Amino acid sequence: MHKLRVGVLMGGKSAEKEVSFNSGRTVCDHLDSTRYTIIPLFQTQTGTLYLLPWHFLHRGKISDFQHRLAQEAKKITWDTLKQQVDFVFLAMHGRFAEDGTVQGFLEILNIPYLGSKTFASALSMDKVIQKKVLALHGINVPKGIHVIPQDVNNFASTNKQILEQLKKNDVPLPWVVKPYKEGSSLGVSIVKKATDLLSALQKACNVNEYQQQTVLVEEKLEGMEFSCITITDYTTKKLLPLPPTEIVPEKNSEFFDYEQKYMPGRATKHTPARCSQEQLQQIQDVSMQAMRALEMTNISRIDGFLTPDNRVVIVDPNTLSGMGPASFLFREAAEINMSHTQLINHLIETELESYGMLENVLLQEKQNQKNNKKKLRVAVLMGGASHEREVSLESGRNVTHKLSPHTYEVIPIFVNSNMELFKINQALLVRNSTKEIAHLVEQKNKIGWHDLPNIADFIFIGLHGGKGENGCVQGTLEMLGLPYNGSSVLTSALCMDKFKTNTFLGKQGFDVAQSLLITKHDWTNNPTTVEQHIIDTIALPLIVKPHDDGCSVMVEKITTQKKLHTTLTTIFKNKKHALVEEFLTGMELTVGVFGNDTVTVLPPSQTVVHQDVLSMQEKFLPGAGENQTPAPLSKQATQFVQKTIHDVYKAIGCTGYARIDCFYQSAKVSPTKKERVTIIEINTLPAMTPATCIFHQAAEIGIRPMEFIDRIINLGLEKHSVHSTIHTTKKSSEKQI
Repeated sequence: MHKLRVGVLMGGKSAEKEVSFNSGRTVCDHLDSTRYTIIPLFQTQTGTLYLLPWHFLHRGKISDFQHRLAQEAKKITWDTLKQQVDFVFLAMHGRFAEDGTVQGFLEILNIPYLGSKTFASALSMDKVIQKKVLALHGINVPKGIHVIPQDVNNFASTNKQILEQLKKNDVPLPWVVKPYKEGSSLGVSIVKKATDLLSALQKACNVNEYQQQTVLVEEKLEGMEFSCITITDYTTKKLLPLPPTEIVPEKNSEFFDYEQKYMPGRATKHTPARCSQEQLQQIQDVSMQAMRALEMTNISRIDGFLTPDNRVVIVDPNTLSGMGPASFLFREAAEINMSHTQLINHLIETELESYGMLENVLLQEKQNQKNNKKKLRVAVLMGGASHEREVSLESGRNVTHKLSPHTYEVIPIFVNSNMELFKINQALLVRNSTKEIAHLVEQKNKIGWHDLPNIADFIFIGLHGGKGENGCVQGTLEMLGLPYNGSSVLTSALCMDKFKTNTFLGKQGFDVAQSLLITKHDWTNNPTTVEQHIIDTIALPLIVKPHDDGCSVMVEKITTQKKLHTTLTTIFKNKKHALVEEFLTGMELTVGVFGNDTVTVLPPSQTVVHQDVLSMQEKFLPGAGENQTPAPLSKQATQFVQKTIHDVYKAIGCTGYARIDCFYQSAKVSPTKKERVTIIEINTLPAMTPATCIFHQAAEIGIRPMEFIDRIINLGLEKHSVHSTIHTTKKSSEKQI
């Protein structure tokens, strides 16, 4: 009896394909591999279906790998899908995903799948008819009208009629204008003046580049915005609404937009929502009522408002929910102490039970259970006091989730801005920001640094920047006698100071960017002289940034003395030093490395920058950034880069792993007329977020993220002379589909 083959279907033909890819990756990461065989499936925007190679799964953006699918992925057809999978976990969103199309096809193919069936999916996706059905069942919906594409295209002649309809239906300004078949806030606008209606209608109507669509114009509701997930207790056949989440859009923003939904630390979300118990129950009751009215099954996400007059108004019922690591789904499930894996297991079990397939799966799991063995206790530190605390939360959470529960006992620990430690549970782990966690942690869960040896055998530092990466935490753990990931106190402290690192490497004969370290004292006393000295020494354009921060914090390209003055003013509000560097041309690369005595340099990635410098959005917002892995270099150039990175890693004393940023210049581009690699920055604790570049690179040589984290832990144990009982994933797991 083989394990159930679960195909995780992601990508797709909708505008939400990047969100879908993020969801699919998360599901693959957390599917219980002791119970299921995981088969990643990817559909391109043109509809082609592939078995997705694992080394593409952790890319940050579909365009990072789409051009390689034809050569490196196995193309399949819908008709042969049943030969590959026993069950399809739908991780697609929007059109062709939640609207009954894929559901209908899977019904034809007789393949069991997750979520609502064809009719409920089609009905729930059509916001025009969906609202009418909800209203027929006595459920409050926003007042509004719909405008067909023909009327949008002929707005000059239909304008008056549209405005009359709005008046007749008592829809006052401001208006919410949105497409009738999209999600993730795509194409949504807030209209405050009737003269702005046309542009909003055109935006919504044309949000899908392939097909115009009907547009809804609705009243803008006041009150508390919420999202409520409901799952099914298949043992009792009853719906189980989870604690609703209150959504607080950012100040000065009109609504909860795409970036606020998916960018780490953006917006504010409160779970449970901050209202009375009676109101929470009211939201849950109406959410279940809406789910039944639309005939949804297994799971739903119902979005709406609790108005000042205590009405629950439903604005967007969804048959599936986004499944990113910190999505509403996992956040609300965490409130009833369900982990990501437990929730995904539950959703699949619910569906399998309805298909009469669950008993065999549970029997197989029982047969596959192994004897319990002693687990390594790993405490994962996340948060911290630096500007990179939100990225640290993403890294720490990802590491926590990727550490195998069969091998490790994982203890997530939140580090607040005072560098105090708190044990956190599942409900806090999935919070949207460090600010939320800091507000919610309880003193009873506070521990001292001296307590760490009593609860953990290994410390995984998921911190970035500041005291987490500059040798302070490393020194603390050395004093406590605890093994940890990454480099030593000295190397950590040295690499955190970009100017000292450049100086050190330059003296060792490596190419580094020409740079100046400017002190706040000197600049404050005579800014004009200092600025002129900078321009005379390092010609414009140039780069200004803090010498001890990462994640593109306060990094600016400078083309004028005025911009130089403004940027230095900003930096010196928080810093005592500023680093000024030459503006380099060539191919910007980032290169992962791992090892202690024996070092492996991973395939370089080209960092594609669309503005002057790489932004936080390009680094961490799904679908925003772009990295080409491997970088488009010749074999000889790649070897030259890897040899240089290897020598830099060894020269500066890195251990465990690191990510080194640099520029490659061919002899033609290089000012020295010789091929060279110019080192920009060494990250001794690179980001470990779900789509981080180092995972892409490791995957290129057959190492999956879980195994890569295993290796980092083993390297830390090796470095600290601790005998490792942890075994990395067997070679068979490295085989690509």
